[in-house]
Formats: sequence, C-alpha cells, structure tokens
Amino acid sequence: MPTDRDERRGTDHHGHDIIDPLYVGIVTVSTSRAQSDEKAPDDPGGDTVEECFEAEGHEVQERVLVRDDYAAIRTAVRRLVARRDIDVVITTGGTGVSADDVSPEATSALFERELPGFGELFRSLSWDEVGTRAMASRATAGIAVDTPVFCLPGSKNACRTACEELIVPEAPHLAGVATSHQTDRTDQSLSAYGDDE
Repeated sequence: MPTDRDERRGTDHHGHDIIDPLYVGIVTVSTSRAQSDEKAPDDPGGDTVEECFEAEGHEVQERVLVRDDYAAIRTAVRRLVARRDIDVVITTGGTGVSADDVSPEATSALFERELPGFGELFRSLSWDEVGTRAMASRATAGIAVDTPVFCLPGSKNACRTACEELIVPEAPHLAGVATSHQTDRTDQSLSAYGDDE
C-alpha cells in the first residue's frame, strides 16, 4: 500500500479531491481502561471504528488509549494530526455531559475549521436509536492541521452508526479537500494547454 499521501490522492466521480485509502488514527478516551492492569483492555468503541474503516480498505496506523483528561486528549490528538501518515483522526468516549467528559473541548481547541454538520447529522441518526437521549451527545468534528477529526461517543453502536453512515463514506473527500492546497498543481494546469507554450 502506498505510504505517501500524494500517491493515494485521486478524484471521485464529481472530480473532487479524495485520499484513498485513508490512514487512520484512533484515540480511545477512558479513564477506567487507561488505568486497567490489563495489557490490552477491552475497547469496543475503538475496535468498531477500526473494523468499519478496514472493511472499506482503509488502514489504521495507530491506536492510543488516554484517560478522561483535557491535556492528555489534546496531546494525543495534536500528535496524530501532525503526522503526514495520518489522514483522519477519530476519538471515542468523553462526549457526554458528566464533569469528566471533555473530549469535545480538548479537540475543538485544535480545530481551524469546524464541521457542525457532522454533529447535527449524527444526533439526527441517533434519535432513531435512542430517542431524546440523543440530545446529550456532544459529538463534534472539525479540521485540525488539515486533518479531519471526529469525536464520537464510546459506545459500540454509536461508533458503528457514525462510521458506517457518515464518516467512512465522506472522510476520503474531506481529507482530500482539506489537503488539496498542499499539492503542486502547476504541472497539471500547464499540461492542459499542451506543449506549445
């Protein structure tokens, strides 16, 4: 599989930039799991995200487990979005309304641009599954260092709904458009005029 992002860049049937396959980073936010004595604590949300992306031919490059802590979450996400071999970052957990649910605050502080439509669509889909409890989800998304970042609840069902219905279908396009300014289009645009220049 090609490692360089430019080798994975293409266009969809509308001519829009896409990155395919995507290289993904997953951050699981859970104090109880982070403090577990187990070498590989159970992580149904992170496992579900990985399964959804890999089922469509994408590759998870790294998985990180951190406690419910603003600085720990922000540091983990900031480190992943800074890597050129990571195209999309997903966090799971910490999007509710308890005092230690700080994933949206920790990640949105890194956003250069927000994607409010993601949270709106996710809560709309969640309504069909959990009814009025959907309003308690503070799932959010944005672009940080030209990388789409999605903050999901930690439950397996929520991760599957978000990934299968929204993120995996749209992430190649978002990653492509968010990084399109990094490509050198000079050669492409000149070639359109032929060799008579």
